[in-house]
Amino acid sequence: MPMIKDELIKTLKQYKQDKLIAYLSDSTLCKANECRLSKDIESIDWSFLEPHKSYNSADDIKPIDITLIDAIKQDENRFEQTGLEAIRDGKLALVLLAGGQGTRLGYDHPKGMFNVGTDRELFIFECLINNTMKVVKKAGCFIPFYIMTSSINNDETVAFFKEHNYFGYNPDYITFFVQESNPVTDFEGNILLADKDELCMSPNGNGGWFSSMERNGLLDELLNSPIEWINVFSVDNVLQGIADPVFLGATIESGKTCGAKVVAKAAPDEKVGAICTMSGKPHIIEYYELSDKMMNEKNPDGTYSYGYGVILNYLFPIKKLKHTLNKDMPLHIVKKAVPYMDYDGTYITPTDVNAFKYETLALDLIHAMDSCLAYEINREKEFAPIKNKEGIDSIDTARELLRKNGVIL
Repeated sequence: MPMIKDELIKTLKQYKQDKLIAYLSDSTLCKANECRLSKDIESIDWSFLEPHKSYNSADDIKPIDITLIDAIKQDENRFEQTGLEAIRDGKLALVLLAGGQGTRLGYDHPKGMFNVGTDRELFIFECLINNTMKVVKKAGCFIPFYIMTSSINNDETVAFFKEHNYFGYNPDYITFFVQESNPVTDFEGNILLADKDELCMSPNGNGGWFSSMERNGLLDELLNSPIEWINVFSVDNVLQGIADPVFLGATIESGKTCGAKVVAKAAPDEKVGAICTMSGKPHIIEYYELSDKMMNEKNPDGTYSYGYGVILNYLFPIKKLKHTLNKDMPLHIVKKAVPYMDYDGTYITPTDVNAFKYETLALDLIHAMDSCLAYEINREKEFAPIKNKEGIDSIDTARELLRKNGVIL
């Protein structure tokens, strides 16, 4: 019979994982399988099953002041010079959140590898590097570029960048790191198996990027460098304004703790998180948490009170981020359809939601800051997300916007 460590059984009992205990105790489970599973279990941060902070929508929520495009243009040259100076002084690092697959696009590879070109190859990763290179050329220096992958797509992503010579970016400035994962459970809280010797794990959400950097041993490197600001952004927006010196300069000069790029919502119910304040601190309400009343509330000038949404492009001060590592972050529990192996060895592909995934969100880091510059961008120039195969925020809408911005497809 396989030997199971007493402390491992104690931990599993504490978190009511009786099914997993029985499975590990099964004499038919070979030692190699038990060893791998034990290793997986020992690496789990069990706090994902403990009560977490949550934000009450009844709290003191108010609109936030938006720094509008017209106001930015008045001081654009000065902001740009401030930002370029900070970049040249090595004060900025970039973090690309690229842990996801292109499943919703019908593409079974890392999302960043998806080809948006029509007459030539043009990959999402390539678009983002091209956008960054515009600033690199203007600043006259490369910027430290961290790419967060996941256990699912890391090897393929790294190989893809090498194969394409990093799309012209200096590889000495690129660092890949793997996002942390949380176990997937059924609706009763039992951890699911992916295979006979493997737990079912899922990336811990885009809010885990900084804690993942720390887990990967990158925090000391960051803190012992001149870096003061981190520009974090998502993989799916091919027009993403990366290392934007005007945004950086405006945030620095504002004296605000952090910055968030925002767009005027196309409609009150557009599926973007609405930026606001909660109890005097910057906050983002997910679109599905907005009440009809808040969604349609208007300011005295007739504009919507919560009419600006975030695009997942933030500037965070690294020293303030360090303090979030020891804080309880809200955990978002999401229902998903997840294939798994039952504890009797049967492989199951569900036709409906069957499991919980446990995720943190980058937008919750905004609430951990004291203040935020809500910085409006022109959506036609900087907002072309690829979330769906067809329809709104799809491959076709992104291609149309790329063409409008002079990108040859």
